[in-house]
Amino acid sequence: MKVPLTWLQDFLPLDLPVADLARRLTLAGLEVEEVRFVGKVPPKEPPRGRAIETKVSGLAWDPEKIVVGEILEVMPHPQADRLVLARVQDGLGEHVIVTGAPNLFPFRGKGRLAQPIKIAYAREGSRLYDGHRPGWELMTLRPAVIRGVESASMACSEKELGISEDHEGVILLDGDAPVGRPLAEYMGDVVFDIALTPNLARDANILGVAREISALTGEPLRPSEVQYERTGTPITGRVKVVIRNPDLNPRFVVGLIEGVRVGPSPYWVQRRLRLAGMRPINNVVDATNYVMLEVGQPLHAFDYQALVRRAGGKPPALVTRLPDQGEMLTTLDGVVRRLDDFTVLVADSAGALSMAGVMGGAETEVTDATTDILLEGAAWNFLNIRRTLAAHKLSSEAAYRFSRGVHPALSETGVRRGLMWMQRWAGGTVADGIVDEYPAPKADPVVEFTLSDVERWLGIRLPAQEIAGVLRRLEFGVEIQGDTLRASTPPHRLDIGEGMVGRADVMEEIARISGYDRVPETLIADVLPPQRGNPHHEREEHVRDRLVALGLQEIVTYRLTSPERESALRPGAEDNSPFLRLANPIASDRTVLRRHLLAGMLEVAASNSRREPRLALFEVGPVFHPRPEADRPDEHPRLGLVLIGRRALPGWQPSDAGRMDLFDLKGAVEALFDDLRLPPPRWEPGSDPTYHPGKCAHLFLDDTPLGLAGEVHPLVLETFGIVEGPVAAAELDLGTILEHMPEAPPVRPVPSFPPVLEDLAIVVDEGVPAGEVENVVRQAGGELLAEVRLFDVYRGEPIPAGKKSLAFSLVAQAPDRTLTDAEAARLRSKVVQALETELGARLRE
Repeated sequence: MKVPLTWLQDFLPLDLPVADLARRLTLAGLEVEEVRFVGKVPPKEPPRGRAIETKVSGLAWDPEKIVVGEILEVMPHPQADRLVLARVQDGLGEHVIVTGAPNLFPFRGKGRLAQPIKIAYAREGSRLYDGHRPGWELMTLRPAVIRGVESASMACSEKELGISEDHEGVILLDGDAPVGRPLAEYMGDVVFDIALTPNLARDANILGVAREISALTGEPLRPSEVQYERTGTPITGRVKVVIRNPDLNPRFVVGLIEGVRVGPSPYWVQRRLRLAGMRPINNVVDATNYVMLEVGQPLHAFDYQALVRRAGGKPPALVTRLPDQGEMLTTLDGVVRRLDDFTVLVADSAGALSMAGVMGGAETEVTDATTDILLEGAAWNFLNIRRTLAAHKLSSEAAYRFSRGVHPALSETGVRRGLMWMQRWAGGTVADGIVDEYPAPKADPVVEFTLSDVERWLGIRLPAQEIAGVLRRLEFGVEIQGDTLRASTPPHRLDIGEGMVGRADVMEEIARISGYDRVPETLIADVLPPQRGNPHHEREEHVRDRLVALGLQEIVTYRLTSPERESALRPGAEDNSPFLRLANPIASDRTVLRRHLLAGMLEVAASNSRREPRLALFEVGPVFHPRPEADRPDEHPRLGLVLIGRRALPGWQPSDAGRMDLFDLKGAVEALFDDLRLPPPRWEPGSDPTYHPGKCAHLFLDDTPLGLAGEVHPLVLETFGIVEGPVAAAELDLGTILEHMPEAPPVRPVPSFPPVLEDLAIVVDEGVPAGEVENVVRQAGGELLAEVRLFDVYRGEPIPAGKKSLAFSLVAQAPDRTLTDAEAARLRSKVVQALETELGARLRE
């Protein structure tokens, strides 16, 4: 928000030095990012007190050389058709200058002007910006001969004075400009560039900033006048307003002015608009923009006669509604837009007129031929405005304000003030009265709090009268009843909530205006709340810790993805299950919420495997699946693992330099489960398009499915740009893992009696998984069987075809005694018998 100082001074007197004012605004939450001096001389001394980082820029106009001048006569140049000679009076005498300003050509050759033209005049030696070069390059004005005519001074454009980029014509000042007066005194200014946070949208106008300064300094605000003649035909019966959705359009106000003359605004208006960052258009449009910047209410001007023509010569009826199916609108930028079903419209009997709060339609815009203006001021649902802006990728100063909230109370103020400025700048007759549809007036919150609340929340003790004074300067209504205060929210603020939220909002206002620097450093005096654990979070962190201890590195990938990225995990497979789509995605390739962790993890592996010889990655995070019958989606916690590269990095000792595969992943998963005091997961052969055929497994914890693990399919690796495989990956149901983790891991004493070690080799059918054999062995061995480990798999002679040999290492151990040979033999016999009975296995000879 760019705020000219002279505009602020319309609302309150300001005697503070500019640097001090910038500092106080910044400390109150309105961060002044830059102070631009337009013609004024920047201060040499920094502000007192705490330093604030504020950029200072601008060009000072020499009061002896840059003054108000007046053109007495515009004459043709004797040797150039595109140049003219201007006779200028600068208070010290008359001078002839050469200029090519196109806005002086209409006065050429008309002799001495009956009404002299006031200009910004620069004498010889002035320091100015070069208006004919790009950027901001300073020059010193020196005498020059231009096509045979000497010219030592010049009439200035806004570019040469540093006001704006405009250099197409010279500045034509208003008729009351005093000739010879230093230009810096007449129209010099200081512009504060303020960065407003979303909760300060109420200050996106000059009056809002003036309120803040009034509250900070105690200077009273000057009342903003609304004075204009209302001698026109009453507006009653000449226009009708209907609001179909009051929740989307709480209030709609219109006024009527007839007989206006569309033309340029007074120069002081144009200058203020440019300093505030807006381009002047004409006196009608400028009035709407001026009011928006002045009091915060965006306005829209309709050509009233165009509305009458659309209504077939009858009084127009304006309706605010949602669009019909397939309805279109050509907006002011010339674009034909298809209207979404949520976009609020201002319409009449012939169709849509404008996208409410965003952009008007081309058919009823104000043109040079317009004479009658229907002026609209309304309030709109800010969430709906944001949605419309995102859908159409539009932005405007009006939409910026509406998308953050404009109080319905400002609608009438804005319309009446807009009519006043239009009448002053464009003439015309204002119709008596306004049309004001306000079906559900907003009740502004009343917040009740005590002095002890202020002391407890802010840490400072303030008298009731001081607190009331702060809030009254912010235009709150305040009642004091002993130690209790009741603050009524002023009718221009939407940021004060109800109940406890409103109390916090009011406390913030007291702290801001009283000064954050007054809040002392204190120790917490309240009793700390009881510390309660979060078992789910603690278990999740424990899983992370164990994976890191096993040598894996955690990554965090985007939860937002695209259907194309997810479908790359399943080449050749159809997947018609729906995604959870974002209504307003921030990027074209991040439009849906992910359903798998692996897509993001493989992207990370692809980009890092080009530089790193070994990657062992894990991610803990949710995946999302829509539920058509519910408001919220299913959000499932997942654990993803990805291994790629060498099994061990080369070192001074011999190591296994082979590439990691499914069995490395299996070892990592089983080591994790062992660390978590969980039984080892059951691995069963499986198939999935993501994984290599024959190298994929379904995992189960007891009988609960956990997910899939395996080596990623070569087509998937190619899609993600992974040059060299294999890549071992798994995606497991973390929720199931966390549910099965024991509350307190069992503590077992270290055995003090020696174990019995024995190897057992059996022959089973080729289709029997080794994991199933191990489970049978463990169940048969019971508590005495401390450990079972597969150490060999053999196929070939003398093993018959269709069979395989599995060799296990068994460790038998009792906690309270040394096992005898007879006990060990019984254990072995029991295991062998169970294998023969359940799996048809036999001992290998």
